[in-house]
Amino acid sequence: FDYYWVFILYFQVLRANDYSSPWREQQQMYKLDIGWPKTPELFTGQTFCVAVDSLHGLVYVGQRGDNVPKVLVFSVEGYFLYSWNDTVEMPHGIFVWNTATYSSVWITDVGTGKYGHTVKQYSPLGKLMQVLGTPGNAGSSLIPLQFDQPAEIFVEESGDIYVVDGDGGMNNRLLKLSNDYKEIWLTGTNGTGIGQFKIPHSVTVDSFGRVWVADRDNKRIQVFDKVTGEWLGSWSSCFSEDGPYSVRFTANYKYLIVAQLNINRLAILAAPPVGAIGDCVMVHAIQLADETKPHLVDVDMKSGAIYVAEIGAQQVQKYVPL
Repeated sequence: FDYYWVFILYFQVLRANDYSSPWREQQQMYKLDIGWPKTPELFTGQTFCVAVDSLHGLVYVGQRGDNVPKVLVFSVEGYFLYSWNDTVEMPHGIFVWNTATYSSVWITDVGTGKYGHTVKQYSPLGKLMQVLGTPGNAGSSLIPLQFDQPAEIFVEESGDIYVVDGDGGMNNRLLKLSNDYKEIWLTGTNGTGIGQFKIPHSVTVDSFGRVWVADRDNKRIQVFDKVTGEWLGSWSSCFSEDGPYSVRFTANYKYLIVAQLNINRLAILAAPPVGAIGDCVMVHAIQLADETKPHLVDVDMKSGAIYVAEIGAQQVQKYVPL
């Protein structure tokens, strides 16, 4: 009889702990939208990058391959709208820049042909408007401006531009340009030290004036002051298994979404408020299927949805917040 009540008490304690323990697995934060896009068969190349125009409800996908459209445009609901192919050789990163009166699409082109080693601005319909860099020529010069396989671009509403250059070329640098394409500051050389890079692969800016760079082959994220370029800190403890390929903030800037290509994972990290960067804290992870290979991601700053460009699966997937 006594043993019976001991067992019941023990069971109740276990059950209470199960509901209150801080070590229980984090509740799922996102779910896959299996209906996006409506026509996945239109992905006929390797899908390297994706950018969301939250203002107009558009999703731009950059893909590579022979005789494939290099840019596909979908609605956020998943309907295919149109594509374009001119003057894009090998898209690597893509970004939509919106102001109150104007929209454009920026693409980093890592090709080695006559269009490559450039950062290009297009109209939403694909008309070439601006070319930064010297087409077809890799280099490190600032006058004239040259890139070597520029990996990604982030453009602020003011028009200030951040470029991580490059994706395995001679340059390992973070460059800030004014809206008239002049250098404001430059940081980074090849190496493992503070402010050095080994394949700076993705860049984004938070709401507190900090620039976050996925320092891919150093398996860390480095953080800089957007006004001065001063180094503010780095995170490495979350990336022992695989380096960060992509960095984007959630719509509320509470979390940082990081793609890890080789382990097919999206890591969701707690974003630090104003002040010290501290160390990284992984809040949740989305484990993707084997060989999916998430390369770059973007976040819809209106709905909070995450779009993932997967070069292994040759698709873009959409994850919606729960």
